[in-house]
Amino acid sequence: MFSFFRKKPKPTDPPVAAPAPAVAPAPPLAAPAPLPIPVATPAPTPTPTAAPARAGGLIGSALVAPMEIPVAAEVAPERQSWMERLSAGLRKTSTNISQVFTGAVIDDNLYEELETALLMADTGVGATEYLLQEVKRKVASSGATRPVQARNILVDALTQLLRPLEKPLVIGEHQPTVIMVAGVNGAGKTTSIGKLTAHLANEGESVLLAAADTFRAAAREQLAVWADRNRVEIVSQEGGDPAAVSFDAVTAGKARNKGVVIVDTAGRLPTQVHLMEELRKIKRVLMKADPGAPHEVLLVIDGNTGQNALQQVRAFDNALGLTGLIVTKLDGTAKGGVLAAIAQEKPIPVYFIGVGEKLEDLETFNAREFALALLT
Repeated sequence: MFSFFRKKPKPTDPPVAAPAPAVAPAPPLAAPAPLPIPVATPAPTPTPTAAPARAGGLIGSALVAPMEIPVAAEVAPERQSWMERLSAGLRKTSTNISQVFTGAVIDDNLYEELETALLMADTGVGATEYLLQEVKRKVASSGATRPVQARNILVDALTQLLRPLEKPLVIGEHQPTVIMVAGVNGAGKTTSIGKLTAHLANEGESVLLAAADTFRAAAREQLAVWADRNRVEIVSQEGGDPAAVSFDAVTAGKARNKGVVIVDTAGRLPTQVHLMEELRKIKRVLMKADPGAPHEVLLVIDGNTGQNALQQVRAFDNALGLTGLIVTKLDGTAKGGVLAAIAQEKPIPVYFIGVGEKLEDLETFNAREFALALLT
């Protein structure tokens, strides 16, 4: 399922009839039902083969048997399919960390192995120290003695660390909502824009794309394919100035009463100073086209790059003032802990995470789901 934004109409605006769409409506893309507020339901009680299991690890404030964490009980039914894909994508990372908890006791060796596993997962020094201290403190205060209990406590600690990254993308507060998207080459920027466009169009939003990546012809063609597939309009100029394309797109979006304008920019390394200045120019020009724009500045990062992703977040945030992240290619990565490093140092909201090429492989970020997938 995909429930990625809250529509937020202006409270003072009187209800008006919806304008006729400028283009043909998007074909159905099998949109799921809106996401309800997840409610924890009790896990099925396992049938004991010998003596009843003793109560053990903590999940939230509830005591559970020292067994596997009941993931199904914590995830809304409509998110189960997504959780399966997320867990599969993070399998390399989760396996390396879970091996720490296969022993019989909680001791100094377990903590040393856990520290190493977290650092190898690119959790970062700061986040690793925080998580270790939290686990030690809660193990001592709860009297836990079994490694599975320590793992359950780690899930809680990671969830709390990641919670500030959990925020919905708001659409409808501005008309149009202008979203500027940046990222290095190969991070999956244009593909992520295409997926986001598909979900927006399927939710009934009128979208206009701006092909401001004029340095790479394939980027314009790729974006045009997504525009055609989703029956949305696109503003594109072969060899045009990226800032001029962005300005024209916002102007056209306002004139055509579009709900969302998404600006694709050229991929670049943050060390390329002259190219980073081009991004700043695009942002300044967007502000001229609409004084409040861009309303969202998103950075697409490749989850496989680990600590390099954190460096990209620092650099692009300093240059543009990021409002959100899209983390892609988490499938098959052994460095999934980088989100903990981001939460510790640069807690910029993660609007979406991706675990594959399919449309349904882009989903909203949920701190609890991610912690469960990473550690179980």
